[in-house]
Amino acid sequence: MKAAVYNSYGPPDVIQLADVEKPVPQDSEVLIKVRAASLNPLDGHLTRGPLPLRLMIGLRTPRNARLGVDVAGQAEAVGRNVTQFKPGDEVFGACRAALAEYACAPASRLVMKPNKVTFEQAASVPVAGLTALQGLRDKGKIQPGKRVLINGASGGVGTFAVQIAKSFGADVTGVCSTRNVDMVRSIGSDRVIDYTKEDFTQSAQRYDLIFDNVSNHSFSERRRILNSNGICVLAGIGGAGSHEGQWARLGGSLKALVASWFVSQKFVTFIARITKEDLTILSDLMEAGKVTPVIDKCYRMSEVPQALRYLEEGHAQGKVVITVA
Repeated sequence: MKAAVYNSYGPPDVIQLADVEKPVPQDSEVLIKVRAASLNPLDGHLTRGPLPLRLMIGLRTPRNARLGVDVAGQAEAVGRNVTQFKPGDEVFGACRAALAEYACAPASRLVMKPNKVTFEQAASVPVAGLTALQGLRDKGKIQPGKRVLINGASGGVGTFAVQIAKSFGADVTGVCSTRNVDMVRSIGSDRVIDYTKEDFTQSAQRYDLIFDNVSNHSFSERRRILNSNGICVLAGIGGAGSHEGQWARLGGSLKALVASWFVSQKFVTFIARITKEDLTILSDLMEAGKVTPVIDKCYRMSEVPQALRYLEEGHAQGKVVITVA
């Protein structure tokens, strides 16, 4: 079968389409005929292999040369301990090496795909949707009527965050660039701030929760627009954009976390967990029409390097998806 692989570190051009052995599901796994997979900033980090990451994934060359986490497709076979899925079921969720014609996923990381949702839409959900859901609900303690500002509202995580925050009954303000204003408004944002025209940190408005996918403002600037007991969720530490910028944002976010120990507001960061329960919640929200994945572009398997390069530019409107023929 064909799969996207990278045998050395570097820019997206190191990714190649290669023949690899078709996987065999373990007892608690499902073999998926992949119909679509989506890219996340992590794929770019793994490919480029910055030194701190190489200590975990291979110093000179990657120990695991495969990419992709988000997956959607049809169950081809199931392990002997799997009872909730059968061959032919349309599923989505998370696995290793999703950028391939076939992939194996633990049954605990899969749910049924809603009939009204395409494979491309379903594949865009897992990492970005779970980051938005868990960041708002678990870390941000979102409640109906709360004033929520989402910085980076037009990106992969941000488009889910706007819609999920609205599903909780929050009053949502989205921050994005000029070309994305209409889209962010169309997915439910009550107000949209064009950051090229207005600095939201200088506004008189105060928020109960900031969900920050960009982390491009200082601790004091974000604290200024938070209520006295407000929460700032820093969800953009590994976001898209230049890798130098990402490390700079990481340093700024870590400083904010330490500084927040001495003030009444709370600054938190986290890594999303892949759980069947939360994937089910996202599936139900899509089925109910409360969440509609936003997809910027779809690429073919042979175009993974171009797709990743586009994602790394940091201007994607929603998710970048790979369609697997």
